Amino acid sequence: MPHTDPATGPNSRTAPPRQSRHRVAPDPDVAHRVLLPTRTPTPPLVQVARRLLMALGVLALTTLVVWLDRAGYSDNSDGSVDLLDAAYYATVTLSTTGYGDITPVSDSARLINILVITPLRVVFLIILVGTTLEVLTERTRHQWRIERWRNTVREHTVVIGYGTKGRSAVDTLLVQGVPKESIVVVDPQRKVIEQAALDGIAGVVGDATRTDTLLRAELPRASQVVVAPERDDTAALITLTARQLNKAATVVAAVREDENAPLLRQSGADVVVTSSSSAGRLLGMSTLSPHAGSVMEDLLTYGNGLDVMERPITRAEAGRSPRDCEDLVIAVVRGRRVLNYTEPEAAALQLTDRVIVIRPARP
Repeated sequence: MPHTDPATGPNSRTAPPRQSRHRVAPDPDVAHRVLLPTRTPTPPLVQVARRLLMALGVLALTTLVVWLDRAGYSDNSDGSVDLLDAAYYATVTLSTTGYGDITPVSDSARLINILVITPLRVVFLIILVGTTLEVLTERTRHQWRIERWRNTVREHTVVIGYGTKGRSAVDTLLVQGVPKESIVVVDPQRKVIEQAALDGIAGVVGDATRTDTLLRAELPRASQVVVAPERDDTAALITLTARQLNKAATVVAAVREDENAPLLRQSGADVVVTSSSSAGRLLGMSTLSPHAGSVMEDLLTYGNGLDVMERPITRAEAGRSPRDCEDLVIAVVRGRRVLNYTEPEAAALQLTDRVIVIRPARP
């Protein structure tokens, strides 16, 4: 296994402090590290129209409040306050105008203030401070979305590494019906996470060998973890950290070299896939038998031609032989054991069994 850089190796890391319920402490910079799926932006004219409607709604409500309590108001011009006076008072109050030496006293002047001057003042305020308000509002909304996401995400799949292996794993999960909301990607490169967000998948920017990064991905509440970094030593350290945070999750890890696979299993990985040797075996098979290699490639590509999948048996299949099933059964999963369909123990299916089958791809 390649030597770990001393600056980033396991021996150089201090043990992270124990945190209650594995939750991340409040981080003012969290918006730069957690990216949720992007939403289609609202056209600027629509945003301005909505702001104007909200402003008019507040103005109408204020006018109603003043008019209902008109006995408590005094008008220097005639001593009484009617509906128009209430609307005028609400207008100059909400716009913080505060007339002093020049006061419109006629109905026409006040009507002009309501219908002309105030809309112009609102437009001016939108142009002057609209950008600042939009930035603050968007930041607050993003923070609220992150907190809501953290409180609701559970039993999800954390994919660590969004390179070729990670993207292929995500594509396969999506084809098999896993919703995008149930997938979280972790990668140290921000551009990669931004691409995941454009793909509709939540992402966390950071070093996955660090506990705080995996906590931001809510890994303690995940049901599956896919470890697919570029280096085998990084994969081992990530697997150790992930298993420390979540004892029950299914951890699937990818390594380049066969000699590193046992280390990943000892680190806590349930399944270890050796990418280099698997590709080499497929190349050798394709060299000797191009048709066999084509069939294997078909089986590895979900949703095309033939698919390999695991499913529970039906009540009609219980007690029968795997050869009697509608699909082509190649293995039987009984408890924690995987039985070849030719083994005597798999001769009769049990109701609690699951079978691994080859079936035609379904759209």
